[in-house]
Amino acid sequence: MYYQEKKSIVNIISTLLIYGIYYWIVYNKYGNLTMSADEELQFWGKTMLLIIPIAIAGKIIVHIIFSITNRLVTSEKQPAFEDERDRIIALTSTRNAFMVFGFGFLGALGVIAYGMPLRSMFIFMIVAGVLSDVFDNLSQLYFHRKGI
Repeated sequence: MYYQEKKSIVNIISTLLIYGIYYWIVYNKYGNLTMSADEELQFWGKTMLLIIPIAIAGKIIVHIIFSITNRLVTSEKQPAFEDERDRIIALTSTRNAFMVFGFGFLGALGVIAYGMPLRSMFIFMIVAGVLSDVFDNLSQLYFHRKGI
């Protein structure tokens, strides 16, 4: 298995774990509280802003651990360069991820348009963000295996 394929698999697992653990903690701490609309907007704003640095720090730590572990186990170095094929794969998978998030955003707007609670829109957007990140890595994995 190539380095890029292993990296994509690690990204998928780390994304699901980081977001899953974070939102499980948030749900257990605040899931049963009743809030006014203003408080709920403030809560979701804080929740979504806080996940950004947590996800970035978590991914950095996971990548460092992955690089060290991969180097120790396989004696394989991280590729020092990125060729045109890797760039095309990254751009294509990023395009696919943006399309997934775009449809998720439209779905979140649809949730509000049909009169569902505000909480549903934020949950829909969070799920769309996580799915787009996972779809980005799945696309990279697929294109590396298939070739583009």
